[in-house]
Amino acid sequence: MTQSLSLAGIDAHYGRTQVLFDLDLDIGRGELVSLLGASGCGKTTTLRLVAGFLPPSSGTVMLGDQDIARLPAHRRDIGLVFQNYALFPHMTVADNVGFGLKQRGMAAARRRSLVADMLARVGLDAFAGRYPAALSGGQKQRVALARALVIKPSLLLFDEPLSNLDAKLRIDMRVEIRALQQAHGTTALYVTHDQEEAFSISDRVAIMEGGRISQFDRPEVLYRQPANAFVARFVGFETQLPMAVTARGADHVAVTAAGGASFRLDPADWGGLPDRFVLGARAEGLRVEAGEGGDGLPATVHTRTYLGRQYQYRADTPAGPLTVTGGMTAPLEEGERGTIRLNPEQCCILPAAA
Repeated sequence: MTQSLSLAGIDAHYGRTQVLFDLDLDIGRGELVSLLGASGCGKTTTLRLVAGFLPPSSGTVMLGDQDIARLPAHRRDIGLVFQNYALFPHMTVADNVGFGLKQRGMAAARRRSLVADMLARVGLDAFAGRYPAALSGGQKQRVALARALVIKPSLLLFDEPLSNLDAKLRIDMRVEIRALQQAHGTTALYVTHDQEEAFSISDRVAIMEGGRISQFDRPEVLYRQPANAFVARFVGFETQLPMAVTARGADHVAVTAAGGASFRLDPADWGGLPDRFVLGARAEGLRVEAGEGGDGLPATVHTRTYLGRQYQYRADTPAGPLTVTGGMTAPLEEGERGTIRLNPEQCCILPAAA
């Protein structure tokens, strides 16, 4: 039966080097949670610790109501899907899928029935007698997924399962993985460095940095409301401008950016702004228009790049050089002066530095 997973107060070391710091993580029954971050952030270490390949230095790992932190890996009732598939080359597809059932002592007839059903679910029932060498990358990954699911584990772990596949197949496979996980109601922990993959497949995502979880929430919240500067940059708010409110009116809020540049914001678009904040903006959140003056940030175009749907500019401003976008009609020339205006839907408000 699938179970919830709860990590509390986890520290972990490789030798004398600490790699996880007081990490807490709660995953509900039937939920798929992704650990997302760059190499070295601690996501794979966390998965290895849950799988039983690395003991924690301190803390608990609760699978349901059992602390498995000191339990051997083979006694944890966990299914694993690896990026390199980890299939037995000398076994057929059916034998690979049924391996875990055989290890559990299941009768051959029952085992064959469950394997056949699982292969049909992943669309490989016609490949039961083939060997891994005769399969494509996507087919191998479906075999690995079928092998992990057929044992009906309490928890399913995915370690960068799609990293060896091409872009189109990755998209197809993540849809299949999500559909199978939901159909079986299996609790799952998924490790990836790919933001789009994590956001598309997960109920919630934990973004990690330096052995800690920086923010843990639904993908929609992470994308639109990052909690700090690191998460904001990770989800695309590359421009981050310290701001201070200098005046508040019924129809405007006057703000001053770094470098002394002042302009106005519409309170209807921005809600209750604190006196000091950091404005996070994607390139699409800063739009340069021809002409000077008005409620915007003065800018001079430095370089222009054609992106197909729009132009992207590198512009010099009183707040420093900024990457901004512009429309397809009447594009600005290099050296031309203009005004940068903000698109609230592609911006966020971050806490000011202490």
